[in-house]
Amino acid sequence: MQTMEIPLQRPVRVVIVGSGNVGATTAFALALNGAASEIVLIDANHARAEGDAMDLNHAMPFMRPARVWAGDYADCASANIVILTAGVGQRPGETRLDLLKRNAEVFGQIVPRIIEQTREAVLVIATNPVDVLTHVAWKVSGYPAAKVIGSGTILDTARFRHLLSQRFGVDPRSVHAFVIGEHGDSEVAAWSLANIAGMRLDEFCRLNDCALEPETKAQIYANTRNAAYEIISRKGATFYAIAAGLVRIVEAIVRDEHSVLTVSSLVEGKYGLTDVCLSLPTVVNRTGVARVLELALDESERAGLQQSAAVIHHALDSLAAGLYFTS
Repeated sequence: MQTMEIPLQRPVRVVIVGSGNVGATTAFALALNGAASEIVLIDANHARAEGDAMDLNHAMPFMRPARVWAGDYADCASANIVILTAGVGQRPGETRLDLLKRNAEVFGQIVPRIIEQTREAVLVIATNPVDVLTHVAWKVSGYPAAKVIGSGTILDTARFRHLLSQRFGVDPRSVHAFVIGEHGDSEVAAWSLANIAGMRLDEFCRLNDCALEPETKAQIYANTRNAAYEIISRKGATFYAIAAGLVRIVEAIVRDEHSVLTVSSLVEGKYGLTDVCLSLPTVVNRTGVARVLELALDESERAGLQQSAAVIHHALDSLAAGLYFTS
């Protein structure tokens, strides 16, 4: 009697380039989550990556089994996903766009090293300014746009939902609302579509004897937009929430979820926008970006999205023309 040989599936490997606060915290969150069975840390400071890998391995008896090691770019060859967190961090008082030239130069060096090893892995960009650098990674890599995803406003959306949940006394997972556009000062809160339990906010307030005054809306938006500045002024960096957001993106890819997430990707044709990476609700699956959804925005939100796109275009135009190249 012949036995059927079952082919072994390749382990899910996630490579994280940059073992700073965001990269190391993402590795830890990913190990806790169990979405990857191989986690590779790459950093210019190899000793730091080794230390993080050692520390994570010592936690394995308390978590789901995974192999974790400090590697190099050759390890990207078998990666399903490569997360880029490398670059300089945002300083107190500095905008994300202030980081542009320094981190674009970093990407000009590391992205070619990644694509020398793989043309299959989905690239997930977390380094700021994330929308511009998502565009840079797409251009430098020569990848199909669908395989390059920025973390975008996934964190801003989470902050928005958290603040709305506090205002209305409900679980943030029961709040459905989006922040779209740039992950930065021009981001747009889509108030007209925000809802709780299927009810738009005005209807929710009317039926549940509560109110959402204009000044309260303005404060919630300001707190959403300025959250990073507030955190950086207190502890120097943000990393827990963005790490959780990155793991959520990884889940959607490796589990082929077709989840709708506000990630940054190339937008062509939506709202008349072209050749810009920004955040809109996006269906994410194992191929990367399956499709970008178009929302029924009100007039002011459409205008805000156009302005946000203009800010990103201006930042792209400010980069030296010689930065972009394809392999």
